Amino acid sequence: MDVKVTVNGETVAEAPREALIEIEGNLYFPPSALAPTTLEDSPTPYTCPWKGECQYHDVLTASGTVHDGAWSYPEPKPTAIEKVGRDFSGYIAFDKSLATIG
Repeated sequence: MDVKVTVNGETVAEAPREALIEIEGNLYFPPSALAPTTLEDSPTPYTCPWKGECQYHDVLTASGTVHDGAWSYPEPKPTAIEKVGRDFSGYIAFDKSLATIG
């Protein structure tokens, strides 16, 4: 069964449940699950104490841009990968208050 992310009424990501990685209650989608031209890197800085440096993304839809509506860890700490049990480098999570995930 596929899981979809909808922002402003548009599907921006879709993948089979088994392709997703759940971390701290957030579903991380593989980069291949994204609709083309959906994300644009944001300059917002953040570093998670255990996952490492985070990259925020603006979510682009025909209805407008959702600032910092998604994030990823391009190069998570090796200890974070060990803790999660899977390499989640580049996987994308979406802000649940801005996106419908289901």
